[in-house]
Amino acid sequence: MHISVVPGRPTVAEIDLRALAFNYRQIRRRVPKGTGILAVVKADAYGHGALPVSLKLEEMGVDYLGVAIPEEGVALRKGGVKTPILIFGGIFQDDADEVIRYGLTPVVFDIESLKHLSKAARKRRKKATAHIKVDTGMGRLGVPFELFPAFLKDLKKYPDVEIEGLLSHFSMTDGEEDYTASQWRRYQEALDQAGAMGISGRYLHMASSATLTAFPSYSGNLVRPGIMLYGAYPSAAFQRMISLKPVLTLKTRIHFLKRVPEGERIGYGGTFMTRRESLIATLPIGYADGYNTRLSNRGEVLIGGRRAPVTGKVCMDLIMVDVTEIPGVSNGDEVILIGRQGKERITAEEVAAKIGSIPYEVLCLIGRRVPRIYRR
Repeated sequence: MHISVVPGRPTVAEIDLRALAFNYRQIRRRVPKGTGILAVVKADAYGHGALPVSLKLEEMGVDYLGVAIPEEGVALRKGGVKTPILIFGGIFQDDADEVIRYGLTPVVFDIESLKHLSKAARKRRKKATAHIKVDTGMGRLGVPFELFPAFLKDLKKYPDVEIEGLLSHFSMTDGEEDYTASQWRRYQEALDQAGAMGISGRYLHMASSATLTAFPSYSGNLVRPGIMLYGAYPSAAFQRMISLKPVLTLKTRIHFLKRVPEGERIGYGGTFMTRRESLIATLPIGYADGYNTRLSNRGEVLIGGRRAPVTGKVCMDLIMVDVTEIPGVSNGDEVILIGRQGKERITAEEVAAKIGSIPYEVLCLIGRRVPRIYRR
């Protein structure tokens, strides 16, 4: 049996900021004239690194940035980001002061949040800004549609809060037109109700990656692309609508090689058995790095421009792959888990399909211990 070892941990995620810029320009071309772009950079920019991504988008003139929680917005401000930042998930009482301090704008959908925001604004002698969200059919956050008129009346009690935007959220990402159209009609009705009470927002927005691509007429004057900025698609139907470049490449190197005789079991539980003498490579990446356990005996990687199957269960820190069919394979050879090598490519969408998930999750779950390397 021949074995050899390569020292070090070479697992990295390469982030191509040129591809990010390309995708931004592709989206900008599809957006109606006069409509701004709010780039969604929550969840560490879907695993790509929120600060470097935000600074690049700011350089390109993005109008707004979107995060999920105040802490994400504060981190961007501390990193030097000047662009307006919207907090999609709203705020709790203890968040209000920091939101004012760092010039963040929360989405508001309940009176209690308005009270906390108004109080913090008075304390700091500043004007707070907020976007009001109405639920038009998502069933998640947002003022219930039937209660929206009553909510609008209460807004006048809080003059320290400037209503900068009115928004909602489409629930269908696969282009189901009837339900999407019904949500858009409800949103328009909500805007009419607000207008009748003298409440108007500078920003009117509802469309995310899927809707701005499939139904650009539903864009309002601000759109919220997320997954498409990173070169992935909400679903396969959108691949023919817009050309994008994947921004992230997940790669590692062969760490250990050994010849295994026929009939040997590989990995926890012995779920894989060699059917011939095999050359098995061990790679320094596992589920702690975001390589899903459902890829056990199902996933593939690229080595030498060819596909190699994952053998056995994905471990916390390691996976094994069968490289018997790859000529000239050596320790230290580059391995692509998501990305392109030669003429072959493994996409986040392909990985998602194998584990019964979505590309959003595949990208977001790439672990923090995987260094991000930025290519400009």
